[in-house]
Amino acid sequence: MSYSEPVPTAASTSRYPARISGGFLTVRPISAAEHLAFVRAQRSVSFLQTPAWGRVKTEWRSESLGWYDGPRLVGAGLVLHRPVPRLQRYTLAYLPEGPVIDWTGDIAAWLEPLAAYLKARGAFAIRLGPPVRTDVWSADQVKEGIADAGTRRLTEVNAHWTDPVGAGVTGRLRDAGWLPQSPEDGFGVGHPQFKYEVPLAGRTEDDLLKGMNQLWRRNIRKAAKEGVEVTGGRVVGGHPVSGRDMGGSGTTGSGMTGSGTTGRDGGGQGMSGKDLQAFHDLYVHTAERDRFTPRPLRYFETMFAVLGAEDPERIRLYLAHHRGDLVAATVMVRVGTHAVYAYGASSTEKREVRGSNACQWAMIRDALAAGCDVYDLRGITPTLDADDPHVGLVQFKVGTGGQAVRYVGEWDLPLRPLVYRTFDLYMKRRGR
Repeated sequence: MSYSEPVPTAASTSRYPARISGGFLTVRPISAAEHLAFVRAQRSVSFLQTPAWGRVKTEWRSESLGWYDGPRLVGAGLVLHRPVPRLQRYTLAYLPEGPVIDWTGDIAAWLEPLAAYLKARGAFAIRLGPPVRTDVWSADQVKEGIADAGTRRLTEVNAHWTDPVGAGVTGRLRDAGWLPQSPEDGFGVGHPQFKYEVPLAGRTEDDLLKGMNQLWRRNIRKAAKEGVEVTGGRVVGGHPVSGRDMGGSGTTGSGMTGSGTTGRDGGGQGMSGKDLQAFHDLYVHTAERDRFTPRPLRYFETMFAVLGAEDPERIRLYLAHHRGDLVAATVMVRVGTHAVYAYGASSTEKREVRGSNACQWAMIRDALAAGCDVYDLRGITPTLDADDPHVGLVQFKVGTGGQAVRYVGEWDLPLRPLVYRTFDLYMKRRGR
């Protein structure tokens, strides 16, 4: 298989739950234990569709729902409920990057009982984000598009691969009255429609390094030469613990030293609260520099404790130090064969030692060693305009040699149109 071809991910039929027998599906609440057992039976699921994620999002009310074909649980979804201001009995029912159902066939058989259940319990609308691809562009296509002054958006480039399942889901949602919510620039209030992903299935570290551009390989070498050391911490039983030192002494098959881990050693010293505090301090520094609003430390404390309690391998913190100074830090979340770069931070000082590249290489190596199919660098905008300030993020991720992916995006189904219009107006007034 060519590594530029699609690999099994959220949009491949092999990742969908078993198909239904042809009878009517019913939707009803399931316990967190039942939900987690279903997640573990899948090859991969978005971490936003795990029962633990509902406990991270404390400002929302959450519930786990199951789809039943007779007595058999065949689908599951985490629903986050957001109340309407001054109308607390109505909620927006949100299923981020979900639900986990079979998207390849008659989706009405799945979504109609979901709508009936949620409307009966006070939802004024449903918002969901099918984990289904529509298009894939290779790294070379993205680079050529950026270099071409006449190309301004990724969607102006013919996709390397188009998924007929994604096209079918888009058409069926629109025909059923669902309203697309993904903005033209790719970033909005919800989760990104365009992502950048590195296929891992069937590849070695050497393969991955060869797929990167020259600048990325040089930066990984420079981080090792400068003595950047990357350490990783994971959560076991709600308490942070660290893995082994990941920098300096390790050597990849290509002769590149340091800044990576295989994740096979679970020992090492405990990761203290100071490590998470250090990450957050650097994250706040990054937010001030790059002008975004940072999340509070308590959010990350909850995220590590809750996700780690659900699965000790779910979430890891990576810290890159250079001569005692923290120069970069990242967070990786993994469910099954899908690893996600969730958060990152970097120092304005000592950027020349390439701590961010060192952290990324460490996470990629860990994901590969864990048997993941894909390393997900999350959102990009579809801009290819060299003058657009967002194109720098695109170029950084393209350097990994992966591929740009467009998903179906987020869609709303109004269940109570008047309340939905009121909510939509409220969100527009507050800038969503």
